[in-house]
Amino acid sequence: MAGLNVSITFFSLVVALCQALRWLSKWLLSPGAYSCLARELAGSLQLCMSCLELRMLVEIGLWGGGFGPDVVLTLLFLLFAVHGISFDGASANPTISVQEFLLLESNLATAVAKLLAEGVGTGLGWALTKLYWSWELTQLHFIQNLISSECSSSIHTSLHHAAFVEGACSFFFHLVLLKLQQSHPVYRVPTLAATVTFLTYTAGPFTGAFFNPALATAATFHCSGNSFWDYVQVYWLGPLAGMLAALLLYQGNIPRLFQRNLLYSQKSKYRIPRARVTLQVEGDKPQQRKKGEKNTTKPHA
Repeated sequence: MAGLNVSITFFSLVVALCQALRWLSKWLLSPGAYSCLARELAGSLQLCMSCLELRMLVEIGLWGGGFGPDVVLTLLFLLFAVHGISFDGASANPTISVQEFLLLESNLATAVAKLLAEGVGTGLGWALTKLYWSWELTQLHFIQNLISSECSSSIHTSLHHAAFVEGACSFFFHLVLLKLQQSHPVYRVPTLAATVTFLTYTAGPFTGAFFNPALATAATFHCSGNSFWDYVQVYWLGPLAGMLAALLLYQGNIPRLFQRNLLYSQKSKYRIPRARVTLQVEGDKPQQRKKGEKNTTKPHA
């Protein structure tokens, strides 16, 4: 269990480092630069380093560390709960940034800046984690260094099925995210963490269950077994299609592309009052008929 204790210490240090980076960036940068650059970079760095270490525990810990999947799933839930609390509103996921753009919550420049920050954050996280593994603090890291240069693909099923799995994971994740976007963090954070844990447990054996294009790029694109285009179809196009399907199902439309609701008819919430019946009297002046008054006008000859 010594290796597990080292990994838990690593998780704690990563969260503390990225939190310090967020505090420093908020102090030095303008609110706009912080929200679309520094915050996303820190969140992606934290997510990438944590998930790479956790993935190492999944692949090696079962036979090299003597602990089962229940330990890893518990760590996964706790990590995503901590991420939800500490991210300060960052998505650290390109599909969420694209979703915000399609919902008119950000403009094109902001969306592109977030995507670039997420790419830089995940790339930096991959490099720092590889450096940390090279120190070989535990036997698990020693084994990881031996096999890292010859890693195999995370796709353990047919290409079409793998793309469907990643798309389905992204669909359910974004559907829950859209449903809980206005909820209090006390409910939103553990629900999202539980959703990620369930999807990882269900879909992990097939594709690794990334449903995050930036994270998948850092974790598996360099591994042999599939071509670059295969990885793009599964880990980029699959999650993007799942996000679009969730957005269309939840909204009924995609605001950035079209305003018309394709799925749901929108009824007006305002009632139109009925017009009162009026009588036409001499001088063509309208006169309101009183309640209970009979019509005494006679037809003209």
